[in-house]
Amino acid sequence: MHNMMTQSTSIVPLLDYSIHSGGLSQCVTEGKTLISTINQYSYCIAEEDADFKKALQQSDILLPDGIGIVAAIKLVKNRNITKIAGADIHCYLLNELNNKGGRCFYLGSSQNTLDKIFERLSKEFPNIVVDGFSPPYKKEFTDSDNQQMINAINNFEPEVLFIGMTAPKQEKWAYYHKQVLDAKVICSIGAVFDFYAGTIKRPNSFWINSGLEWFARLMKEPKRMWKRYLYYGPIFIKIIIKKKIVSMFNRNTVL
Repeated sequence: MHNMMTQSTSIVPLLDYSIHSGGLSQCVTEGKTLISTINQYSYCIAEEDADFKKALQQSDILLPDGIGIVAAIKLVKNRNITKIAGADIHCYLLNELNNKGGRCFYLGSSQNTLDKIFERLSKEFPNIVVDGFSPPYKKEFTDSDNQQMINAINNFEPEVLFIGMTAPKQEKWAYYHKQVLDAKVICSIGAVFDFYAGTIKRPNSFWINSGLEWFARLMKEPKRMWKRYLYYGPIFIKIIIKKKIVSMFNRNTVL
């Protein structure tokens, strides 16, 4: 894992990943920093998509964005870590940028959603200079599409680049183009674009703080979310229980 984290930043290994176990203030490292998130769903998808798995493994910071990951680390590693959602790192980075009058760029979603983001941002973080680009909605981008996105970002020279194109598309795009992007922090945050724009309402703090945000999202969007939680959830639990049993019988097993 290509990592430029400071010594104070801690990680915890789980399965094939090095997961961030520190706080938000430790998420920005020296040099260019690629930040991704992992939850039980993305873990299962990555087992079926080698490019996605590599993109997650090669992230400089991999955030535990899911109660399933937090619980798995507690069960297998006996470590208590805090869930850090995409919305959390988004808010943290915006506060940092606002304090110093920084620049950020949003890549993804529709122009309507981007306009709503810009409008809210101008009120809540007036010191931030912001721009964005809405890429074409298609399964795969052409070389011309990719170059257009890269040019839009690099011409603006943001300190922070937020990418919201849903997983695994966003993580793979960020990983493939990291070296040519003129941004210090590259952060894939998916649904946060819609949450912040208000086009999709995030569950309230009760559900988030109780570890049941997934349940609230499932109830609100059952057709879109059922497979993520009801199909992949049990698969992930089975994998973790198996690893726990193996570790109990063989303390030297590398998980």
